Amino acid sequence: MSVVARQGFKYTIIGYLGFILGALSTYFVFPFNFAFYGKLRFVLTTSEILVPIVVFGLSYANVRFFHQAQKDGKHQNLLSLSLLAVVLNFIVFVGLFFLFHYFFPEFKKEEWWSLKNLILPLVLVLSLSHVFNRYVSNYKRIVVPNIFENIFPKLANLIAFCFFIFLGMTEATAFGFFFGMFVLSLIGYASYANKLEKIQPDFSTGYVREKNLWKSILNYSFFGFLGNIGNYIAIKIDNVMIGVSLGMEELGVYATLYAIISLISIPQLGLFNISAPIINKAIAEKNMEELDRFHKKTSLSLFFLGAVLFSCILAGFPFLASFIKNGTMLRESEPVVWILGSAILIDLATGFNGNIISMSKYYRFNIVIMLFLAALTVTLNFYFLEKTNFGIVGVAMATAISLTIYNIIKVLFNYIKFKVHPLTIEMIFVSIISTLAITVAIVLPNFESNLLNLVYKPAVVLVMIGIGNYFLKLFPVEEYINKKFIRSIFKLGG
Repeated sequence: MSVVARQGFKYTIIGYLGFILGALSTYFVFPFNFAFYGKLRFVLTTSEILVPIVVFGLSYANVRFFHQAQKDGKHQNLLSLSLLAVVLNFIVFVGLFFLFHYFFPEFKKEEWWSLKNLILPLVLVLSLSHVFNRYVSNYKRIVVPNIFENIFPKLANLIAFCFFIFLGMTEATAFGFFFGMFVLSLIGYASYANKLEKIQPDFSTGYVREKNLWKSILNYSFFGFLGNIGNYIAIKIDNVMIGVSLGMEELGVYATLYAIISLISIPQLGLFNISAPIINKAIAEKNMEELDRFHKKTSLSLFFLGAVLFSCILAGFPFLASFIKNGTMLRESEPVVWILGSAILIDLATGFNGNIISMSKYYRFNIVIMLFLAALTVTLNFYFLEKTNFGIVGVAMATAISLTIYNIIKVLFNYIKFKVHPLTIEMIFVSIISTLAITVAIVLPNFESNLLNLVYKPAVVLVMIGIGNYFLKLFPVEEYINKKFIRSIFKLGG
């Protein structure tokens, strides 16, 4: 079994373990105090949004220029200078942060100012971790970094929450353990990188000044910075804006609902890693017919599986909420589940649109539309939060609108440039069947037992979609539900 295959298999396992850990925590632990959970989310999300500013794309430069520098025996020189640059960037950033609040003291009323003693150090730790994460990926090692990236943040949230809520420790102590988990993660990154190849710090600048290599690095880093910060803002800004405008409790509720609905995205795990070589080959060979076929097949699969999961969630959510502490607050914001779920389904239906663009000569277009998405998301969030009384439902609407427009633009771009698109008639039939299944499940009478309702209503959905799929042959379930496929899952060399 090759290194790539082993790493890919283990990466998937870690990904699912992380999801299970996050799901159990979100459903049965964090609802005990949405306000403190919201505060933890606010700290981490705000820090993550600021990380691209400090890193400034240098982490991606350690991938782009790694092999060139390795041939010259200067890859650790590149790593050392990147880490040093991140520290210097952080010092400048902190200076600007305090200078901004000095000239605009009214912003000291915001939550990020009261939490600055935790947020700012966390930004530095996460920035250095990001550089090590990208550096280690050059060795085709993704499993251990995935533990630090995927498992540790969830453990940090869980441990800090339990210490504060269940063990009665002070908020400062809980935050200390929260921050300590990320410091431990950074130490783990550095230790693992050193294990792969002993790190020998080299801060000389002769190599990067030779042939003006620093200009190429800076140029590439700048585009990486633009794409990265646009991505972070587009995905995470809603958490920050909810925390600032509505408070930490509302953010806790929103984060919990988002975690429930994120189950729909599970089929998308690992899609890029699997599809990347096929996309790359098709584009290189200008085989747009094969790319279009593969695009449609993959998008339909994602959409079908996502629709099944979404339908089951909608049918069972009211009864799941009854088993969650403070579940009444979740029920009151149930429209968030419907709105966000629909947007994620549309995202699944468009497949790997962005990957096609990023692997073509038009890769810079991805950066442009990502920045557009970020700006649109911020604008819509501001409108719904400040100009309406919709609360977190408005935030969900803002996210859904911006994500849908973003995907439509990518579909149109790929059709114009490559004559490929993901949409098929089968998707319409899947939508009709799923809608009918959800409607029937909701209309059917409820039993007195919420546990029975939680089982039987999603079961009705599965049966109805299964029957519809059997007659319409929309998705080849038989290719997956058979002994050969199940055996292949456990065959590590396969």
